[in-house]
Amino acid sequence: MEIAELTKLIKTRRSIRLYQDRPVPEDLLIQAIETATWAPNGANAQNWRFFIILNKKVINSVADAIQADIKTMMSWPEMANAGPPFLRPGSPPRVDTLRTAPALIVVAAVRSSNPMAAAMVSRGKTDPKAKEMFEGLQVVAPGVQSTSAAVAYLMLVLHQMGLGTVWMTGPLHAKAEIEKLLKIPAGMDVVTLVPVGYPAENPTKDRKAVSEVCQVIK
Repeated sequence: MEIAELTKLIKTRRSIRLYQDRPVPEDLLIQAIETATWAPNGANAQNWRFFIILNKKVINSVADAIQADIKTMMSWPEMANAGPPFLRPGSPPRVDTLRTAPALIVVAAVRSSNPMAAAMVSRGKTDPKAKEMFEGLQVVAPGVQSTSAAVAYLMLVLHQMGLGTVWMTGPLHAKAEIEKLLKIPAGMDVVTLVPVGYPAENPTKDRKAVSEVCQVIK
């Protein structure tokens, strides 16, 4: 693939939230995941795990769990001005992305011990520098970084196949319910949900100029 083709692939991918009522071949999903597993990852631990859900009843059950948690949150007085605009009273109904998707890929990360982090925690009780180092490591867990790289690859490959996706992390407020529903093994954490389907919309969004997000330090 020439750089121009790769650039076009990246720039034409969009977050799709509305899908055609058309099944997605299982073999395409597995092929995309196999490619995604070549993403860079810390210490080559390959800590990602992918769960393909094609059963609409199960997908709807996941959506139910998410909606139940949202209903609970929106009942809190503290959420009056904190919830996203589309959840506030009087807002127009929003498409329930999960319920329109014919397939769902749930991506999880395997937990792992980090002796270096444990040493920082222990020393950090009396050593401010060690505490500072540990806090730096906590900005984004290494396992989440690796899994996120795989998800980015996954979405690009599916886009090349003519399929649409959207990266969903918002529903993680229902993480416990989702993991219980899908029987995610102990020692794993769901990181994101990726609905997959043939697009029924063609959204367009621009990006900030590179000068706004990039700084060269010489």
